Amino acid sequence: MVVDFWAEWCGPCRSLSPALEKSAAAREGRVDLAKVDTDANQQLAGAFRIQSIPAVKAFRDGRVVDEFTGAIPPAQVEAFFDRLVPSEAELEAEQAVQTGDEQALRAALAAKPDHAAAAIALARILIARGETDEVKELLERFPTDFAAQGLKARAELGSDDEDLRAAFEAWDAGDHAEALERLQEAMSNAADSETRDRIRQVMVAIFTELGADNPLAREHRRRLAAALY
Repeated sequence: MVVDFWAEWCGPCRSLSPALEKSAAAREGRVDLAKVDTDANQQLAGAFRIQSIPAVKAFRDGRVVDEFTGAIPPAQVEAFFDRLVPSEAELEAEQAVQTGDEQALRAALAAKPDHAAAAIALARILIARGETDEVKELLERFPTDFAAQGLKARAELGSDDEDLRAAFEAWDAGDHAEALERLQEAMSNAADSETRDRIRQVMVAIFTELGADNPLAREHRRRLAAALY
């Protein structure tokens, strides 16, 4: 259950309400949305330590499992609900990522344009076909996703350089060690700062794939820092 603590006089509460109702309606039968007027239910609001509104709390088995305060954007409201109960669009996008079917990925992104994993999976298909212009446009909307920005940088770099071409082939084959070694070589030979930054973004994408504690990622992160600074 999701509980919206609000009050009639609260402008941000009224702004938030439509997004809450839309996200809840998309999960009808799987999540309930309740509204608590804090003026009429001061004791209840006090019990949950509501200090500012709107305040939204998600409950499972009688305890708070997630919450936020303030009138956040609709996309963030949807992400909040997705953490609790994925929407049908979210489930379809996850399935499309698992299958890797291009048409399913495109359909998933049409329904849920902010699904980074689906965009990344589609971008990999497009890169394999050399359709880099669409890759750059597709991934432009994910500026804070390291994997997305790494693939976008790969599309921008191209594969004319021998080290880059070998690095990308190794990356596609799952040989992260060879990919990172070739990227280090490409970094040392890069002619300008823009190229170096794009190579850095590709390397960070691979670090993200490997995980922060991976020894290979740690070694190349250290070498990358030394090369940059």
